[in-house]
Amino acid sequence: MWVLAFLGIHWYLSLFTQTFFHHRYAAHRMFTMGKGWERFFYVLSFLFQGSSYLSPRAYAIMHRMHHAYADTELDPHSPQYDSNIFSMMWRTRNTYNSIFRRVADIDPKFMKDLPDWKWFDNFASNGFIRILWVGVYIAIYFLLDAPWWLYPLIAIHAVMGPFHGVIINWFAHTIGYINFKMKDTSRNLFPVDILMLGEGLHNNHHKHSGRANFGWRKFEFDPVYVIIRFLDWAKIIQLRRAS
Repeated sequence: MWVLAFLGIHWYLSLFTQTFFHHRYAAHRMFTMGKGWERFFYVLSFLFQGSSYLSPRAYAIMHRMHHAYADTELDPHSPQYDSNIFSMMWRTRNTYNSIFRRVADIDPKFMKDLPDWKWFDNFASNGFIRILWVGVYIAIYFLLDAPWWLYPLIAIHAVMGPFHGVIINWFAHTIGYINFKMKDTSRNLFPVDILMLGEGLHNNHHKHSGRANFGWRKFEFDPVYVIIRFLDWAKIIQLRRAS
């Protein structure tokens, strides 16, 4: 069905901006880019993430905290300190909001070299804009003549970013295999990670957090790294270290 195709397209476009721009660029600075391209990927993130748009600045700070405090009481999202997925994500939401509103007391070490386009973040995160995006999703389902029983899928479109976060922040710390013995509970969900565009190679990433290629063993594949190498070749970004 075309509706399921639309869901898949939205899934991967939203996830791409999250892993490429928010995670690998904003949080870890695995590569650099000019200010014009940075603004381009801000806008692309808004278009692809829609109602679940995340501020690259706030995301980066929170993710840096996750690495520094993984599986401790200071971790913004750890299954070790919450009894279920929903309580973990509620705590994540509260942490994110306090960072986004710039009221959280943040250690200066997490504030270095951050992308920051405040007015655009405020616009893209406005409640009315988010509701407008949900209206767009409903209109697309209507235009695609979706049967009534598929309309509940709009809830996934509406919270696409947090939905991706649940998969990694909960399941990649509870199930999967381990390449590197760590002090935290990070695991690899998939050896060939097509579903999460490389994010599921979480144990590898925790061990080598500055490495743009999340795959490590010969059979592990990170599809976004292929795109990163292409963008580096095209001089759109400058990869800090090929891997």
